[in-house]
Amino acid sequence: MACIPSGQLRRCAETHLDETKAFLLDLLRIPSVYGREAEAQRYIRDALRNIGCRVRQVPIREGLRGDPEYSHSDHPVPFRGRPNIMVLAGGRGEGRSVILNTHVDVVPAGSWATAFDATVDGDYVTGRGAVDCKGQIAALYLLFRMMRELGVEPRSRTAVQIVVEEEIGGNGTLSLIRQGHSADGVVVLEATDLTVCPANRGAVWFRATVRGKPVHMARKASGVSAIDKSVELIRLLYEYEAELGQGSGGQPLFAEYEQPVQVNIGRLTGGDWPSTVPGLAVMEGGVGFLPNKDLETIKRELLSIPRRGDDWLAGHTTIEFPALHNDSYQIPVAHPLVLEMVESCKRVGIQTRTRGLIASCDARLFNRVGGMPTVVFGAGPIEQAHSNGERVKLGDLALEACALF
Repeated sequence: MACIPSGQLRRCAETHLDETKAFLLDLLRIPSVYGREAEAQRYIRDALRNIGCRVRQVPIREGLRGDPEYSHSDHPVPFRGRPNIMVLAGGRGEGRSVILNTHVDVVPAGSWATAFDATVDGDYVTGRGAVDCKGQIAALYLLFRMMRELGVEPRSRTAVQIVVEEEIGGNGTLSLIRQGHSADGVVVLEATDLTVCPANRGAVWFRATVRGKPVHMARKASGVSAIDKSVELIRLLYEYEAELGQGSGGQPLFAEYEQPVQVNIGRLTGGDWPSTVPGLAVMEGGVGFLPNKDLETIKRELLSIPRRGDDWLAGHTTIEFPALHNDSYQIPVAHPLVLEMVESCKRVGIQTRTRGLIASCDARLFNRVGGMPTVVFGAGPIEQAHSNGERVKLGDLALEACALF
């Protein structure tokens, strides 16, 4: 864009911050959980059109479900009526093209009874999605408001993407990549506390089914408890977690994190009667891993874990990967996209730094599947995401918009 002094940018952002706050509050009050993103996407479409943006709705084809990178849900919802949104700006052919990407879907409210009420306390806005990622959408709204106010557009082609189904694995973004949308660089907007992240850890969910030998509890000695064998499998998985951590050291982008890799057991069900030795147990969990390992390596290692146990566990355990399967990714810290993003932050007064993001997001799809250099950047700490009381600072959204200008 034209070289606008940083002070002028920040004053312009401040001018439109109340309007941006109202936009964010309205958006937060729409419960756009998986499968119910349509209303929020319509609201965003209309709001952006009202400020002069060229908005496209990009449908997702049902055939995407057959893609090897597709992330399946236990309760699939038709894509009809839930399009991705794209806003096109610039395009005179000068400079490198860029995609700015974020998502509209949020995780369910859980125990947070007022998650979709949306409130303001001073400079903070609270509500489900405040940082993940409706606050990032608000920063984009502010960015377009500033562009219109200052009468400038990017010289290079800029595409803003607001996608669905990020929280279950990134199907909205995958659809756009498969439809041929690409750029010289990508900035995925997620909560990074305004640090520039050229890497993020991967995550894969697994389901382990352990079969036992059910008998009446009076004959317990002749049976095999699937629950007891699952407990043994959990012990072996935690041994693997320790090994994964030991083998993932020496990566400076993740050095600040106390536990950058994880094996988590999220759910365990088994048995069908108190006086019967359980014949079946099903365990579901996830593994977080760093860019020194890729997704396929992690899957192979997990499949080998039952063989570390006794013959029964090895022969009666099945491990599957039916849902989320996010790879890790990393680009060099010295890549021009990283350097330009850091410089843009410093130009508007953000004392940023580079680090790895200790979460997975759609960045890895752009990099691993689309072959595009990608960084993650956005307002708010990642610790706020998915939390009760999730909130974002309006001043940080203003800084984010200025850095993206």
